[in-house]
Amino acid sequence: MESLAAWFAAHLGQYISAKAVVFIVSLMPILECRGGLIVASLLGVDIVEAIPICVIGNFLPIPFILLFIKRIFKWLEKFGPTGKVVHKLESRAMNKSDALEKGEFLGLMLFVGIPLPGTGGWTGSLIAALLDVDFKKALVAEILGILIATVIMSIVSYGLLARVV
Repeated sequence: MESLAAWFAAHLGQYISAKAVVFIVSLMPILECRGGLIVASLLGVDIVEAIPICVIGNFLPIPFILLFIKRIFKWLEKFGPTGKVVHKLESRAMNKSDALEKGEFLGLMLFVGIPLPGTGGWTGSLIAALLDVDFKKALVAEILGILIATVIMSIVSYGLLARVV
């Protein structure tokens, strides 16, 4: 993820403002706020400005995923090649859904909040939508998860732990 974040910082950073790059990266699946904070650190964006940009960027797609992904998938399944991609995405998401079955709210929050590969708001929203988790419950769990991930990644990206010790 670090190399992908560095690529965005190097290539987009020369054309648009650093804060805009951070926001765009935070919107993207896989990178999300984790990548956004790495990019913010690389581009010298102050942590106090970077955190709200990353949280908003990461959270923005979540309501749309929760509300519309099943309809979008159903529509895409009508077409040969995209139907196979949809099936693969659904299978991947459902394979990661074990954490949610142990406690829907807490499971979703921790799934989104612990910054590991394949976890995060996009995947958490997909899983929540496919499991028909209550919209409000999923939204609250996702925002809390994003805040947890943001705290963890702020410490890692900005070296805050080294400054304290």
